[in-house]
Amino acid sequence: MNIESDIDRPKRIEVSVWRKILRFAAPYRRQAFLLAVMALIIALCEVTFPYLTGRVIDHVEQQLPFSGVAPLLAVYAVVAVIISAAICGFILCAGRIATGVNHDIRQASFAKLQSLSFSYFDHRPVGWILSRLTSDCERLSRIIGWTLLDFVWGFSLLTGIAVVMLWLNWSLALIVLTVAPPLALVSLYFQRLLLGSARDIRRSNAEITAMFNENISGVRTSKAFVRESENLVEFQAASGRMYEHTVRNALQSALFVPFVIALGSLMAALALWFGGGRVLAGGMSLGSLVAFLNYAGLFFQPVQELARHWMEVQMAQAAAERIQSLLETEPAICDDDAVQREIESRKKRGAEDGSAEDGGDAEIREVEFRGVSFRYDTGPTILENFNLTVRRGDTVALVGETGGGKSTIVQLLCRFYEPQHGSVLIDSIDYRSRGLHWLQSNLGIVQQSPHLFSGAIAENIRYGNLAATDGDVTEAASRAGADDFIKTLPEGYETNVGEGGNRLSTGQKQLVSLARAILADPRIFVLDEATSSVDTHTESLIEKGVQEVLGDRISFVIAHRLSTIRRADRILVIDDGRIVEDGEHGELLRAGSRYAQLVHRQFKW
Repeated sequence: MNIESDIDRPKRIEVSVWRKILRFAAPYRRQAFLLAVMALIIALCEVTFPYLTGRVIDHVEQQLPFSGVAPLLAVYAVVAVIISAAICGFILCAGRIATGVNHDIRQASFAKLQSLSFSYFDHRPVGWILSRLTSDCERLSRIIGWTLLDFVWGFSLLTGIAVVMLWLNWSLALIVLTVAPPLALVSLYFQRLLLGSARDIRRSNAEITAMFNENISGVRTSKAFVRESENLVEFQAASGRMYEHTVRNALQSALFVPFVIALGSLMAALALWFGGGRVLAGGMSLGSLVAFLNYAGLFFQPVQELARHWMEVQMAQAAAERIQSLLETEPAICDDDAVQREIESRKKRGAEDGSAEDGGDAEIREVEFRGVSFRYDTGPTILENFNLTVRRGDTVALVGETGGGKSTIVQLLCRFYEPQHGSVLIDSIDYRSRGLHWLQSNLGIVQQSPHLFSGAIAENIRYGNLAATDGDVTEAASRAGADDFIKTLPEGYETNVGEGGNRLSTGQKQLVSLARAILADPRIFVLDEATSSVDTHTESLIEKGVQEVLGDRISFVIAHRLSTIRRADRILVIDDGRIVEDGEHGELLRAGSRYAQLVHRQFKW
């Protein structure tokens, strides 16, 4: 399994990454401001309680009348009501921010995935991508919402405690606060450890998610080849790595928190030791000492919470890097600046002059491959100096041995990939100078393994043209030969096809896919091994439907079955990325060369 490794980064929190992620909180500025206000109010209220307690103790110790204590108790009650209301407010604000940010990050990530080119998905398993859209998004939204609250609350409370302690007795406060520098050093050390182990956990989690997805989707293949035991061994290895990384991270956390607790206890001990001596010497009131002890104990609470959230932020750093790397990925194939400007300009003007959305000719009369060379990433060259011209009305069949380059030719035609050298021209214009959306909206593709989406048959057919009426859908299905079997289903066109169309047979899925292509009314039609996995009856229905589609379109057919290609206007024999034969079926048979050998050997004809 090929899982992209996370980019190596310094083992520290990267502010630049978080600055980019925090832009998703921008729409929730009002809630964030209210959240900060609520956190500040809570911190101020909590700072007030120990001071009021100390004042009450001093009044009791000095045996002052109750009239002097009553106002303090009244203030205490008011502060309790205020802090209760503030807690209610911050829960509402933090929940709104976390939910909204989670929604927005997922929306942005999904939109980015829709715009990326085929090459992005070549080496990234589905599970690896899913982990970004699920666990990573959830972790970041929780950090942005709830951690923001605790950071504001924690730092406000610490500042308030320090100020009040210095005001009560500055010398004792300085002694107690000597624990702050060691706490900073300990936090810095554990930050590096926790961030590294957090990245390992996220990487392992992505690997496990990918394995789950692959093994569930490929369960039939696993059982057919009795691979259950081997799959379990592979999963145990991946799960074992996840276990090791998680245990290491938990051990680091388990060491970090006790350090914080120990330092907090030291602070309370210092307050009691030095403060107690001053009380006995008469240099400090008992109430002030009690307040100091309360502040020392209270000081530990935000420190512990901030330490916990700091660890969560470090763990979320890996998720932030992964999400940001996805959002910053540029599509390998996209419109150039000039085309984008023209498309945007025409949209603003509302231009309706019969031209394509990019301002060019809406028709496609000719497609030409001129000196095209191509290879996938750093692999071997698939096509080299490939030349081909196909005009409207021509049906071109591509045949040849597996790996010869047939599918690559079609994928370049559809601009799923672009040639490294040479050009693909549409009506003598390089298709990189035309709109990508315009070209691909003019494609009709029927693949060897058609994919249907969960939902009704009608909706799957309408996927080819979302504006189509029910009548248009029925007509397309009839032309494709799918109407007969659809009518026999209990719910007809409203029958749910199941996930990936698993409630239909392969042949039925292929007919629905063909109906979808017919409804799209494409100018370029591609039939990629569409009859290789169906029975003879379904094959005849598909062939009939294909004849309905071809018409005056540019059509490419990849097939091994003779019945599918013999009616093509041109048959190209592709070998090692080159056209070795070009002609009609009868002409090539009479030549007795490569095509004739393929026919006799593969088709037994």
